[in-house]
Amino acid sequence: MDRQRPAGRCTISMAMADQFFPLNQPGSYIRVQTSYYKRTRQPMVTGGYTDGWLLWSSETLKKDLSADAIKKIRKFDAYCCVPSHTDYRETIGNYFNKYHPLEFKPEPGSCETILGFLGHIFGEQCELGLDYITLLYTRPVIKLPILCLVSKERKTGKTTFLDLLKVIFGNNMTFNGNHDFRSQFNSDWMNTLIIGVEEVLLDKKEDSEKIKNLSTAKVSKVEAKSKDKRETEFFGKFILCSNNEYNFIVIEPTETRYWVRKIPVFEKENVRLLEQMTTEIPAFLFHLLERPLSVPVGNTRMWFSEQQIRTDALLRVMRNNRNRLETELLLLLKEIQEHDPGQKMCFANKDILDLLKKSMPRLTRQDVSQLMQQEWGLVPVPNSLSYSTYCYNNLNELVSVAKTGRYYTITEEWLRQKFDESG
Repeated sequence: MDRQRPAGRCTISMAMADQFFPLNQPGSYIRVQTSYYKRTRQPMVTGGYTDGWLLWSSETLKKDLSADAIKKIRKFDAYCCVPSHTDYRETIGNYFNKYHPLEFKPEPGSCETILGFLGHIFGEQCELGLDYITLLYTRPVIKLPILCLVSKERKTGKTTFLDLLKVIFGNNMTFNGNHDFRSQFNSDWMNTLIIGVEEVLLDKKEDSEKIKNLSTAKVSKVEAKSKDKRETEFFGKFILCSNNEYNFIVIEPTETRYWVRKIPVFEKENVRLLEQMTTEIPAFLFHLLERPLSVPVGNTRMWFSEQQIRTDALLRVMRNNRNRLETELLLLLKEIQEHDPGQKMCFANKDILDLLKKSMPRLTRQDVSQLMQQEWGLVPVPNSLSYSTYCYNNLNELVSVAKTGRYYTITEEWLRQKFDESG
């Protein structure tokens, strides 16, 4: 799925569009391996256009071109995808580059509207935000953090930020829905620079794992319908926007790949903001080339250090993910303590997993272990021993059962202190 350019972003009039790729000119075509493709400029209802390539049959080609003209069509061994905005090459060796050239070229000028807008989006981290966009433009293959813009309020500029990047980077940016990350087919977005999501809600652990792994992967698998999987270099960056500030995605307390910013509401709405910023893009690109990076050398695999991109908004998401398990488990322990007062409670990780599986079906043993040992500081017995624990029977009643394993011990006093800490 890809969003097309709105009106005002096109530098070539629609009346001239057909003159660029006429049917009777060999320059309008390429052959990649054994297939022919016709370059097109498709008019959009917005008044703009989108460029692309259409599969063209050899039989139709013979009707439009002479045999001598067909011989002049450029021929390539295969496709490649090599991103560059400052030294773009459409052909590299005998390969055709599927990465798209940018429509705008850097020129000196004023870009105060764009800089003011980015100040609104990135706030006190504006220099880091400018670094982020500078690196997208000048060093597109490096890894960058998963940028998340969140706010429960409307009219904050989250969507406008995505739209601005779409204008700048054109077909090298795509818009995904939540379902796209769960689909096995990914050929439409695996070779793009930016993958934007407007209303993200990826609350399954496997969703966040997929995005996390891709954000640091050098290669990944591309799969299209009716085609075999193939390996490709991956250089995509994820930008997620959400009206949910707390649980739009699963972020664990130890995670370092996310940069979450809470975006404030505009003091005054400007319905022509994107149009005004579009006119400043050449000057903005010039500014990016001229400005020194505030973080000139990468500190981590995501360029920025954990401390540089750690925000209150990120901590809120982390606490929400952690607190749900902590809250559910404390309530369960309280229920057991009231059911069988005065007794020590013993549990292995698997026991807790089984007790909470109805209320938290996506819970893993690792989640339980992290809470028990890292958050609560409990240590299981060093060896497998016999102990008595609890489970729900078929009537959903708590019953005591004998087991063997490495278990944690929780006392009434410890539980009382925990409830005191949580207020």
